[in-house]
Amino acid sequence: MNYYTRHIFFCNNVRKDGKACCSQLGAKQMYRYAKDKCRDAGQMGEGKIGISESRCLGRCENGPVAVVYPDNVWYQYIDEEDIDEIINEHLIAGKPVERLQID
Repeated sequence: MNYYTRHIFFCNNVRKDGKACCSQLGAKQMYRYAKDKCRDAGQMGEGKIGISESRCLGRCENGPVAVVYPDNVWYQYIDEEDIDEIINEHLIAGKPVERLQID
């Protein structure tokens, strides 16, 4: 059994070359929002959800992005409503959010 049922990683890379990156598009704020929301709801920890930030996930052209494991589902999101939908529908209910998925 895995430690988490699902684990989402938010790209929070900072590029020093001036090119677009997830951190310039609000990724850090959405990571904090997701983590605080799930922690406050008691949804995080062993047998539940994991929420982490990462450095570059290599999908800068789609930013901001996040990926959910073990499902290997990639998301592009814009705001708190998108994050709420990913949490409720995918992380908790196990049903990926098609409208936010990227290939």
